[in-house]
Amino acid sequence: MSNLSLIVTIVQKGWGNKVLDASVKAGAYGGTILFGRGSGIHEKQTILGIPIEPEKEIVLTVTYSDKADDILKAISRSTNLCRPGMGIAFVVPVDRVLGAGLLCEPPKP
Repeated sequence: MSNLSLIVTIVQKGWGNKVLDASVKAGAYGGTILFGRGSGIHEKQTILGIPIEPEKEIVLTVTYSDKADDILKAISRSTNLCRPGMGIAFVVPVDRVLGAGLLCEPPKP
């Protein structure tokens, strides 16, 4: 089993860089920001009766498992995730990974 974890953070559009900055300050080496749409009980906004599909940013951060709690706490502090509608973050164990110098075999000559 690997000692890596994936932190997935889903926040409102425009907050992805704030998540990434907090992650790096807490010990992550970086992350990836993806864009998506969300729906939930706190996202039923309309303009003139027309529903708005809220845009989201999804930040993926692979880190060592022993750093995951500190990084998650830093993300929470920087984004107010405890407030309804601000987003969600969770940690998923990573079994295997390739790339970024992790678990890669050197190329054969």
